[in-house]
Amino acid sequence: QTRMAKSVHDAAWTTFRTQLKYKAMRQCVVFEEINEAFSTQTCSCCGEIPNSSPKGRASLRIREWICNECGAVHDRDTNAAKNILAAGLRRLAEGIPAL
Repeated sequence: QTRMAKSVHDAAWTTFRTQLKYKAMRQCVVFEEINEAFSTQTCSCCGEIPNSSPKGRASLRIREWICNECGAVHDRDTNAAKNILAAGLRRLAEGIPAL
Protein backbone atom coordinates (compact mmCIF):
# COMPACT_ATOMS: atom_id res chain seq x y z
CA GLN A 1 0.00 0.00 0.00
CA THR A 2 3.06 2.23 -0.09
CA ARG A 3 5.48 3.31 -2.78
CA MET A 4 8.05 0.97 -1.28
CA ALA A 5 5.69 -2.00 -1.71
CA LYS A 6 5.30 -1.18 -5.41
CA SER A 7 9.05 -0.96 -5.93
CA VAL A 8 9.55 -4.30 -4.15
CA HIS A 9 6.82 -5.82 -6.34
CA ASP A 10 8.45 -4.41 -9.50
CA ALA A 11 11.87 -5.70 -8.42
CA ALA A 12 10.45 -9.18 -7.87
CA TRP A 13 8.98 -9.28 -11.39
CA THR A 14 12.24 -7.98 -12.86
CA THR A 15 14.18 -10.70 -11.07
CA PHE A 16 11.69 -13.33 -12.24
CA ARG A 17 12.01 -12.20 -15.88
CA THR A 18 15.79 -12.11 -15.64
CA GLN A 19 15.94 -15.64 -14.21
CA LEU A 20 13.43 -16.93 -16.78
CA LYS A 21 15.47 -15.47 -19.63
CA TYR A 22 18.68 -16.93 -18.20
CA LYS A 23 17.15 -20.40 -17.80
CA ALA A 24 15.66 -20.31 -21.30
CA MET A 25 18.97 -19.32 -22.90
CA ARG A 26 20.77 -22.04 -20.95
CA GLN A 27 18.38 -24.63 -22.40
CA CYS A 28 18.66 -23.11 -25.93
CA VAL A 29 15.03 -21.99 -25.82
CA VAL A 30 13.97 -18.72 -27.42
CA PHE A 31 12.82 -16.16 -24.85
CA GLU A 32 10.97 -13.05 -25.94
CA GLU A 33 8.74 -10.72 -23.97
CA ILE A 34 5.35 -9.82 -25.41
CA ASN A 35 4.00 -6.29 -24.96
CA GLU A 36 0.78 -6.63 -22.99
CA ALA A 37 -0.46 -3.10 -23.74
CA PHE A 38 -4.20 -3.01 -24.46
CA SER A 39 -4.50 -6.78 -23.92
CA THR A 40 -7.46 -6.38 -21.56
CA GLN A 41 -9.19 -3.88 -23.85
CA THR A 42 -8.82 -5.68 -27.19
CA CYS A 43 -11.54 -8.24 -27.96
CA SER A 44 -9.86 -11.64 -28.36
CA CYS A 45 -12.61 -12.70 -30.79
CA CYS A 46 -12.78 -9.83 -33.30
CA GLY A 47 -9.54 -7.93 -32.51
CA GLU A 48 -11.26 -4.56 -32.03
CA ILE A 49 -10.95 -2.18 -29.09
CA PRO A 50 -14.63 -1.37 -28.58
CA ASN A 51 -16.04 1.48 -26.52
CA SER A 52 -17.50 -1.08 -24.11
CA SER A 53 -14.09 -2.41 -23.04
CA PRO A 54 -12.64 -1.37 -19.65
CA LYS A 55 -10.19 1.51 -19.92
CA GLY A 56 -7.79 3.09 -17.43
CA ARG A 57 -7.34 2.75 -13.72
CA ALA A 58 -10.94 3.67 -12.99
CA SER A 59 -12.12 0.56 -14.85
CA LEU A 60 -9.93 -1.91 -12.94
CA ARG A 61 -12.95 -2.99 -10.92
CA ILE A 62 -14.73 -4.07 -14.13
CA ARG A 63 -14.03 -7.82 -14.35
CA GLU A 64 -16.37 -8.77 -17.21
CA TRP A 65 -17.42 -6.86 -20.30
CA ILE A 66 -19.29 -7.43 -23.56
CA CYS A 67 -17.78 -6.46 -26.91
CA ASN A 68 -20.23 -4.15 -28.66
CA GLU A 69 -18.65 -5.07 -32.02
CA CYS A 70 -19.16 -8.86 -32.01
CA GLY A 71 -21.16 -9.48 -28.81
CA ALA A 72 -18.56 -11.72 -27.14
CA VAL A 73 -18.59 -11.82 -23.34
CA HIS A 74 -15.13 -11.51 -21.79
CA ASP A 75 -13.54 -12.00 -18.40
CA ARG A 76 -10.89 -9.29 -18.21
CA ASP A 77 -7.99 -11.58 -17.22
CA THR A 78 -8.91 -14.47 -19.54
CA ASN A 79 -9.30 -12.07 -22.47
CA ALA A 80 -5.86 -10.56 -21.78
CA ALA A 81 -4.30 -14.04 -21.57
CA LYS A 82 -5.84 -15.01 -24.92
CA ASN A 83 -4.53 -11.82 -26.54
CA ILE A 84 -1.01 -12.34 -25.16
CA LEU A 85 -1.04 -15.98 -26.30
CA ALA A 86 -2.15 -14.91 -29.79
CA ALA A 87 0.67 -12.33 -29.94
CA GLY A 88 3.21 -14.99 -28.97
CA LEU A 89 1.86 -17.44 -31.54
CA ARG A 90 2.00 -14.76 -34.25
CA ARG A 91 5.63 -14.16 -33.30
CA LEU A 92 6.37 -17.87 -33.63
CA ALA A 93 4.62 -18.01 -37.01
CA GLU A 94 6.96 -15.28 -38.29
CA GLY A 95 9.87 -17.59 -37.61
CA ILE A 96 12.59 -17.83 -35.05
CA PRO A 97 15.97 -16.39 -36.05
CA ALA A 98 18.93 -18.75 -35.93
CA LEU A 99 21.28 -18.04 -33.04
